[in-house]
Amino acid sequence: MNTILVIDDDDPLRKSFEKLLTEEGYLVHSAASGEAGIQAVKNRSPDLVILDLRLPGMNGMAVFGHLHQTDPKLPVIIMTAYGSTDTAIKTTQMGAFDYILKPFDIPNMLSTIRQALNAGRFMRSPVHLDGLPDKADRDAMIGKSPAMQEVYKAIGRVAATDATVLIRGESGTGKELAARAIYQHSRRAERPFLVINCVAIPDTLLESELFGYEKGAFTGATHRRIGKIEQAGGGTIFLDEIGDMPINLQAKILRLLQERCIERLGGRETVAVDVRIVAATNRDLERMISEGRFREDLYYRLKVVTIWLPPLSQRIEDIRDLAHYHLSKHAAELGLEAPAITREALADLEKMPWPGNVRELSNTLQKALIFNRGVALSRDDILNAAKDEYCRPAGTASQDYEAGLRRWIREELQNRRNGQIFESLIDRFAALLIEEALNHTGGNRSQAAKLLGITRPTLHAKIDKYRLMFQTSVKQAR
Repeated sequence: MNTILVIDDDDPLRKSFEKLLTEEGYLVHSAASGEAGIQAVKNRSPDLVILDLRLPGMNGMAVFGHLHQTDPKLPVIIMTAYGSTDTAIKTTQMGAFDYILKPFDIPNMLSTIRQALNAGRFMRSPVHLDGLPDKADRDAMIGKSPAMQEVYKAIGRVAATDATVLIRGESGTGKELAARAIYQHSRRAERPFLVINCVAIPDTLLESELFGYEKGAFTGATHRRIGKIEQAGGGTIFLDEIGDMPINLQAKILRLLQERCIERLGGRETVAVDVRIVAATNRDLERMISEGRFREDLYYRLKVVTIWLPPLSQRIEDIRDLAHYHLSKHAAELGLEAPAITREALADLEKMPWPGNVRELSNTLQKALIFNRGVALSRDDILNAAKDEYCRPAGTASQDYEAGLRRWIREELQNRRNGQIFESLIDRFAALLIEEALNHTGGNRSQAAKLLGITRPTLHAKIDKYRLMFQTSVKQAR
């Protein structure tokens, strides 16, 4: 569970925050002054701080400076109720994750909080290379195959430089993990690491998200806003799915790489920026260039160094280590003991095609674990999970599905005596239900929430709670 600290001298606002964020599944602490906030950070080690600029005694600017100097990877969202945002902009340029004007829009605030928590996790959670980590809950690139050894060598060689990197590979091969490993082993590791998914953000918002905008740039632009590129000063920007970036924005990214400067939307001022670009795609860029859908000049600017991540079909010898790692990781997330898996099941894993690569393998193991009866995973468990055959006995009528569910519940009741079965089964079923809803909607969270009959904030909270990972290309409406 993520911990959030709210530092604000407005008692009603703090209480509203505590109620809202607690309902969203976060653990919330608060402080009414800057000094108390600094002490709370020392005592509580929060994952995120929401900080008001106008505080009694030590002001928010000084508090942020202290927090940022102590822990530059702690994400901080700045709040201000005043029309002038110059101070908020300055703190953002110094490393604050974002700033929000009061009164704020609750869905936008919740979205910013989720983004900030993800950014903090990416910066603070090391990605282990070449072998199993000492703890199952740590992110790792698993594999000792020759193909993966070449990947580790490439990451090691390029990380210490400021070279632009293009990471290529099929969906599910671990491109984001590779980008994070490059960042964490670089000279910029103490500066921000911000992820921009060029698919998840609508085209109409992507430009302002990247480059920011000036007051009056468009209807609703009531103040200047700093974009992610400027915000990540001194750090690294990861442009995920860059092959899906609109052609008109590709020219601006080209200028950034060539001249190390940008212009905010609606502005004429040239802003110098110091960021490293790491990009990733599963697209055939060469074909897109021939079809006029990707700029050739940008292609050559991006591929200063190219790292190819091999598909799982080219590293079959890694599947057993991958299986043990992901089973242990999912078991920890579900509060279960790390399960065994039979040799026959492991052999079957090695024979499967895995078009979704490591992500598909991980999701299949998670599904098998959710419906496992507390014994070693068998080949039937794996095959049923791969074919989505759980809860689907003979026939397709609703009573057949209910009979399958009832059998599973009876087996769990017989095999478990720890008194926690209700919450455990509800969580396991809810995780599977949400995953299938997102798969059904192609990753569109708004549609999935509507399909399930819940709000988007509730859906996001559940995803964070269950730490779900999906095979689909997420086209998240913002």
